[in-house]
Amino acid sequence: MKIKVIITGATGMVGEGVLLDCLDNPAVAEVLMVNRKPYQKQHPKLKELLVPNFFELDKVTGQLVGYDACFFCAGVSSIGMKEPAYTHVTYDLTLHFAETLARLNKDMVFTYVSGAYTDASEKGNIMWARVKGRTENALIALPFKKTYNFRPGFMKPVEGQKSLKTFYKFIAPLYPLLNIFIPKQLLTLHEVAQAMVNAVLKGYPKSVLEIEDIRALSKI
Repeated sequence: MKIKVIITGATGMVGEGVLLDCLDNPAVAEVLMVNRKPYQKQHPKLKELLVPNFFELDKVTGQLVGYDACFFCAGVSSIGMKEPAYTHVTYDLTLHFAETLARLNKDMVFTYVSGAYTDASEKGNIMWARVKGRTENALIALPFKKTYNFRPGFMKPVEGQKSLKTFYKFIAPLYPLLNIFIPKQLLTLHEVAQAMVNAVLKGYPKSVLEIEDIRALSKI
C-alpha cells in the first residue's frame, strides 16, 4: 500500500525534515505541502498549496480531499507570547485545520507534532505545555480514523535541510556524542518521519507518543 499525505510546516525544521524523508520513502506516493509561503522544492511526488491564512480554507477544500494522512508539523515558539495569542496560533489554528480535514477525509490518520513535556492535564504552570495539551486532547476527540500526538525532543536534521535554527546548526554535529550520553532524549527526523508513515500503514496502540514510542514505531 502506498499513501498520499498532507504536510504542514515544510518551511520549518520539523516539517522540512518530514517532507524530505517522505519524498524518499517508497511507501509515500504523493505529498501535498500546505504552506503559508512558497518552499522551493521540485519533485515528482510533490504538490504545493499556498494558504496564507489557515483560517481561510473554504476556497481550497477541493484540493484537500483524497488523502490518507496529515502530518501537522506547523507551529510557533511561545517565547515572548501571551497565552491568548499563543492559543490562537496553536490551538485555534490547528483545530480549524484538523476539523476541515476530518470533514473532508473520513478515513484520514492525523499526526500532530506536539513536544516533550506537554501537559495533558491542561492545568500545569507552563503556558505552552498547557496549550499543547489542550490541543492534543481536542484532536483526539475529532472523528479521524486515528489521531497520534508526537512528543519528540531534540531531533537530528535529515541531509539537505535548509530550515535550521542557529542552535541546531551548532549542535547537530554533536549528535553522535550526545547519542552516547543521552540517547533516550534524542531522535532523528528520519525516525520521526518513518514513525509517521508507519502509524498510517501499521498503527500504534497509543495516541500520545513519547520519544521511546516514536523510536519504536519507526522500526516496526
